[in-house]
Amino acid sequence: MKRLHVAAGVIRGANGHVLIAKRPMDKHQGGLWEFPGGKVEEGESAESALARELAEELGIAVTAARPLIQVRHDYPDKQVLLDVWEVLEFVGEAHGAEGQPLAWVAAEDLPRYDFPAANRPIIAAARLPKSYLITPDRLAPQQLLSGLALALDAGTRLLQLRCPSLPDAEYLALASQVLEMSAGRAQVMLKGPLEWADDFPDAGWHLTASQLVRHAGAGRPIEPGRWLAASCHDRAELELAKQMGVDFIVLSPILATASHPEATPMGWQCAADLLLGFAQPAYLLGGLGPSDMARASQIGAQGVAGVSAFWP
Repeated sequence: MKRLHVAAGVIRGANGHVLIAKRPMDKHQGGLWEFPGGKVEEGESAESALARELAEELGIAVTAARPLIQVRHDYPDKQVLLDVWEVLEFVGEAHGAEGQPLAWVAAEDLPRYDFPAANRPIIAAARLPKSYLITPDRLAPQQLLSGLALALDAGTRLLQLRCPSLPDAEYLALASQVLEMSAGRAQVMLKGPLEWADDFPDAGWHLTASQLVRHAGAGRPIEPGRWLAASCHDRAELELAKQMGVDFIVLSPILATASHPEATPMGWQCAADLLLGFAQPAYLLGGLGPSDMARASQIGAQGVAGVSAFWP
């Protein structure tokens, strides 16, 4: 069965809301919501197909877009490749030119709408920012809190509280403080034994690669609706992350770093090869910073994770 190549757009309005459309009842997955787009024709690039489809369906002209994620999904009756772009700028007023209902939705509300199964990773990608801040180790708790306050003021929306040198009791106390100061501003990802997760229902959980290997066979360890992430370093770990149903991963190390001189960097091409066909958002880590965002997007990553590159 030939895989159907579809270009789709996560279209953001001036207020950050995302445009979704309802599929006609007489089409595959009819009655469900979708990200607008359509079939890529023979010899056509995904970006060109997206611009053409959005002009036909919505009456808008795309002026700025970037790759977001590629999703391969097999339905019982159809195989699809969703080539998804984030539409940042367009000209015209979007309307249902083919009579389809439209809705502008806050990104955090997207999970409340019924989408085809293939759209689940796209919903995650639409809700996640381009950068993932990881806190530096060996800071006094007050130093760390002061730095996080600056990071939040600068617009940080996703952060991982990583303090491996702290005793457990101090980490747990610090986690409560970080969650309180980040409420309504940023998603906090915690690390540590999974037994701690129930004590922090507002936090997401970031698994180490060893935790991923140890727990993947048991399925997803926290309930859907809470963010679950994992650190990955090779194809086998990507497969385990997919099996567990994580929401996003961090792939590392991309380049050499002073903090982990013993680690062999995989380089950009290996990272691109690993992400090809991996249908979950992925952040790249290791020797990267804000200037690498565009390249990360081009090879299929959500964005860049970092410690010193994003710490104020």
